[in-house]
Amino acid sequence: MPKSKNIILKGVAASAGVAIGKAFLLDEDDFCLIYKKIPKNARESEKKRLDDAIEKTRQELKEIYNKINDVLGENYAHITDAHILILDDPTMREDVYKLIEDGTNAEYAIFKVIDKIIRSFESIKDDYFKERKVDVQEVGKKILANLLGKQERNLINLKENSIVVAHTLSPADTVTIREKLIKGFVIDIGGKTSHTAIMAQGLGIPAVVGLKIASSQIRTEDTIILDGNVGEIILNPSEEILEKYQKDYDRQYEQIKELKKLKDLSIETIDKHSALIFANIDNSDEVSTALNNGARGIGLYRTEFMYFNRNAMPSEQEHFEEYAKVVKEMLQYPTTIRTVDLGGDKFTKLGLLKLGQEQNPFLGLRAIRLCLKYPDIFISQLKGILRASAFGKVRLMYPMISGIDELRDANKILQSVKQELRKKNVSFDENMEIGAMIEIPAAAVIMDIIGKEVDFISIGTNDLIQYTLAVDRVNENVANIYDPKHPAVLRLIKQIIDSAHKEKIEVGICGEMAGDPHYTAILLGFGLDEFSVSASQILKIKKVIRSVSFKEVKEISDKILQCGDKESILKIMNTIQV
Repeated sequence: MPKSKNIILKGVAASAGVAIGKAFLLDEDDFCLIYKKIPKNARESEKKRLDDAIEKTRQELKEIYNKINDVLGENYAHITDAHILILDDPTMREDVYKLIEDGTNAEYAIFKVIDKIIRSFESIKDDYFKERKVDVQEVGKKILANLLGKQERNLINLKENSIVVAHTLSPADTVTIREKLIKGFVIDIGGKTSHTAIMAQGLGIPAVVGLKIASSQIRTEDTIILDGNVGEIILNPSEEILEKYQKDYDRQYEQIKELKKLKDLSIETIDKHSALIFANIDNSDEVSTALNNGARGIGLYRTEFMYFNRNAMPSEQEHFEEYAKVVKEMLQYPTTIRTVDLGGDKFTKLGLLKLGQEQNPFLGLRAIRLCLKYPDIFISQLKGILRASAFGKVRLMYPMISGIDELRDANKILQSVKQELRKKNVSFDENMEIGAMIEIPAAAVIMDIIGKEVDFISIGTNDLIQYTLAVDRVNENVANIYDPKHPAVLRLIKQIIDSAHKEKIEVGICGEMAGDPHYTAILLGFGLDEFSVSASQILKIKKVIRSVSFKEVKEISDKILQCGDKESILKIMNTIQV
């Protein structure tokens, strides 16, 4: 029976890039679990069998940590911490013990407890924590494999230049697969915050996840086009489609080679107007990639990574060591560290707060609001940032500022922390610049007031658009309304830039708009000083800046501000030649 052609499967874009290759299907581990009644005199030895399996699993996780650390570095290796925390959860073990004491065999008992935990994750709204059910499944599978005496998944037959297709991949699988020089990952489950996605991004391998039943539809040796930029795959493409994508792939490869030539060139328009291009990073392991792509600073260091995969708050020393690594590597370039931008639900799970579930966490207790309400969270981070500032140029940035009172309250805490460090003779940069993220319309409206009390600002366009248009961009029912080309959004950005410049402070943008080449010329024409983007977008943005005249894009941007609808704006945008 001939194979169906051009089957398009849509998932989640987890790691950017395009890959064309043959599928290699990794079969899912199957466990035949049978309930067995354990006699009373054998129940203690059954517990011992469970303890031995858990201990063996712990040793395996330590080996996985070392392997990931060797390939990707310590921050990615900490992904395994989540698995160890689950393994060491006393409640889980007690629940399994209870079932064994009632006569259930260890295999069936661990299955029942793990299944119960996984079901409890289904009700959690937060995507990051919902993804953690995959970690629980992974730990359960490892314990079961050791109880049953099963071997690890065999990857010996994996062919080079394949596209791996699987229901799920463990961190160990992902690193092992990397050694085989595979082209991409196609995974049934997971989202952008899944460990497979994080690892794929770190390895620079294109990946699409959340495809649901792809592994049941794809067979080994099927031809696949994987588009990690849009989050879809084409199964068994026709010759015509394959030829089109191959041309696109070859063109993309040539463009990358051409872009690399721009790395050390100046960032200026053809009429010599200068701009800055900084990088957005999540952890210290990403600094080298940013520098290799020509970043002239870090415009957004998202510190939330410090709070993931752990059951206790990061200490002042941990904050300091992580930030100092980045600052030292950036040398003369600035590093903009954003204070923690998480909701209270995360800190409740760390055991720090007792916060009930919020109906709308995006409008709730998060970011600077949470830090001001619970200053202990804030203080340890501020101490780490200040101490790191002694080793290079650090800029501190507060997220989700909505008014001048929040800014002043945050600065009062900062001043008290500085005073404490002075008393202890701890070195820090007394002139460290302080900035605010402008992502709430209220802050945009009073930018003239905020601008008098900060050294710089950065516009967070993702939230600014969401709050301005009253649209949840991850809600599929209204996601089409989320549009950076909305006249209100563009006018608001221009207003923010103008107000800041009147106070003689620089303005950056660190949201997705900054990294989209379609908006580069417009933002430049608005007077934007600094683009802060992912490392992969730096040279693309640089190419646009070097291809245009500032005088011309300013005129075009002024015309756009007169438009009242998106179609008119798009028509003008399409006239920009780059």
